[in-house]
Amino acid sequence: MQHSPSDMRHMEALLDFYLASGVDASLGENVVDWFQLSEVQAKARQQSPMAQVATPAMVPGQDAAQQAPQIPPQHQPTSQRGAVQAAPVGGAGPRVGTDHGAIPDQAVISMARELASSTGSLADLQACLEAFDGCNLKRTAKSLVFADGNPDARIMLIGEAPGRDEDLNGKPFVGRSGQLLDRMLKAIGLDRTQVYIANTVPWRPPGNRTPTPQETEICRPFIQRQIELVNPDVVVFLGAASAKTLLGVQDGIRKMRGRWMTYPVAGRQVAALATYHPAYLLRSPLEKRLSWRDFLSVKSKLSELG
Repeated sequence: MQHSPSDMRHMEALLDFYLASGVDASLGENVVDWFQLSEVQAKARQQSPMAQVATPAMVPGQDAAQQAPQIPPQHQPTSQRGAVQAAPVGGAGPRVGTDHGAIPDQAVISMARELASSTGSLADLQACLEAFDGCNLKRTAKSLVFADGNPDARIMLIGEAPGRDEDLNGKPFVGRSGQLLDRMLKAIGLDRTQVYIANTVPWRPPGNRTPTPQETEICRPFIQRQIELVNPDVVVFLGAASAKTLLGVQDGIRKMRGRWMTYPVAGRQVAALATYHPAYLLRSPLEKRLSWRDFLSVKSKLSELG
């Protein structure tokens, strides 16, 4: 069957929409009609308020488990997969199954702190993250997005989490927002060979959603150690999320941006500034004038510090 050019354009547009929405991988060969399952579950709940799983009409000689709708494992919630079990509160850490999945808890956060503090170089830290299975984001991301730029740079820029382009390339800020960031740096006489760029979360959340507080907390020791190993003179937080995670402040970005603060690094207080995330500036171009002021302030601070 041949398709007309118009049909092909419509299909390409649909694929672009799926990719922009984060639907960039096939989850299974079998199609699951979730609407039908929902109807079956609703009927089961009407029959029994305690029913947790939808069951069709009983067949003599079979129990409810045999007749329950079968959902492919890849479509089941993580907590229902046989290979992954949540650790009990106060337990000894995550239960890791044959598929290497993990339900993060306080023990995993403690483990992340210990692992991060044990690294002595950026190469060690990157290898540690590549081997770390305590964050479920790693299971859905295509690549670890560790950093880009010059590790010896005086200025370090930190965003929140990678997007689709970053996940595909393995480097932070390479999409449209990254191109804008490059232009902003160029405006004050800098480029990627003179800065170091990273994110608080090194794996792309599915569909570009916001990382959960637990995911952020698991990743926080690693970005903290990354800052210590780079040991910059100035830290620039791109967006409120990274500033709140690392500075512990609760102010919104409008109130926070443009105000110099300090961030503790290896026993000294490093100058820190929050500004708008480039992705926000793409949606709100009128705010670029404020970011321009912030970047001029960064340039002045670098000169001031010698």
